[in-house]
Amino acid sequence: MGSSIDGLASGLNTTSIIDSLMAVEAQPRTQLQTKLAADQTMISTLQSLNSKLSSLKDLASGDSAVNAMNLFTATTSSTSLSATASTSASAGSIDVTVTQLAQSQVDVTAAMSSWPTDGTGAPAHLTLVDSTGKQTEVIPASTSLDDVVTAINAASGPARAVKVPAGNGTYRLQLTASTSGAAGAFRVYQGTAAQVSAGTATDLMADPAAAVVKTAQDAKATLYAGTPAAQTITSGTNTFTDLLPGVSVTASAVTSGPVTVNVASDSAGITKKAGDLVNAVNDVLGFVSIYSAVTQTTTASGATAAKGGIFVGNSGVRAVNDQVFSAMSMPVNGKSPAEYGINVTRDGNFTFDAAKLQSALASDPSGTQAALQTIASRVSDAATSATDPFSGSVTALIKGQQSEVADLGSQISDWDQRLATRRQTLQSTFNAMETALGQLNAQQTWLTGQIAGLPKSSGA
Repeated sequence: MGSSIDGLASGLNTTSIIDSLMAVEAQPRTQLQTKLAADQTMISTLQSLNSKLSSLKDLASGDSAVNAMNLFTATTSSTSLSATASTSASAGSIDVTVTQLAQSQVDVTAAMSSWPTDGTGAPAHLTLVDSTGKQTEVIPASTSLDDVVTAINAASGPARAVKVPAGNGTYRLQLTASTSGAAGAFRVYQGTAAQVSAGTATDLMADPAAAVVKTAQDAKATLYAGTPAAQTITSGTNTFTDLLPGVSVTASAVTSGPVTVNVASDSAGITKKAGDLVNAVNDVLGFVSIYSAVTQTTTASGATAAKGGIFVGNSGVRAVNDQVFSAMSMPVNGKSPAEYGINVTRDGNFTFDAAKLQSALASDPSGTQAALQTIASRVSDAATSATDPFSGSVTALIKGQQSEVADLGSQISDWDQRLATRRQTLQSTFNAMETALGQLNAQQTWLTGQIAGLPKSSGA
């Protein structure tokens, strides 16, 4: 960029004159920058709205899923049992008597200082046989008991091993079933798999100094104990899955008699879901309301003026707001949402009456749950149509603003180059003017000197 010389010949402040001229020239660029800032603010605000709508969509989608409102609590009459109920459960009760807990098999070998060798002097092989008869042959790297433990655990067979001190420099191998219950039962032999099949391998638990510390056993429970309908159920763990449809019971101890398992509708849980949905809808509607409000401002001259929020006049945002509101407020099977505690206020949002919903659940549990799911499904659809990454209405608004911002950025960049060129032109013009004036001033000074040096004529 060139530089100017202020008023050396003319006495003018040419820099100030150029700056004033450039301020006029730059007005279109300033207008573009103002529009760019407004668009960027709009994008940020729309993204915040989109985030709230996405949260609403996730919540409403979960509430509208099959059986999402089919919530139950499961309780027992004894601390020895705990119960859980899924959405596939039904209200009811049953008595259960736990007669045996599940346990994993634990074997310990006789004490030894090192692992024995076979007839060739190599470390003897081990073979573990699971409850189905599957054999896992283990080949230790050496007679070190640490290497034996490593080889057993690396084999991923029916048991895991650990070395336990037995005193006087000896150790036992403790083998614990990888699977609990009767299915985790195993046998362990010194010898190859072929020797086990041939019956020539050595059963390590046959040693008098070895022991089966725990046998593999399933948990057992009896339903309808003491009646002709009594039946025994088993589990490889202490949890009896689907003791009733959708109800699982976990035992921590055997019971002295029948324990009652009660399953009841979880009205508190359903009420919380409905309340959370109302709050999420209000969060979206409230956000739109805040940025659509018209406020009164005072100008520098003291006059009062109205200022609209950033969403004022935005038909796209208004349409989204109306869709969410309608989804929440429309009747369900001819019944107003108010019958389920969802009330519309004159401010255009909602309040939630938990007591009203619980009363509806008490009188018509399935119908009320179905109505809540319908409302949640409609809200989910409205939020999804706004936030879909490809076809969402709010997504389209954001993309449109982003495209405009990119275009404005290009226009501003073009104006920057144009204005830079214009400033250089003005500086060159004023510099040329100052140079010309300087030359004229010099000529004037010379001519003045020449005239003053002319001889004066004498009078007649």
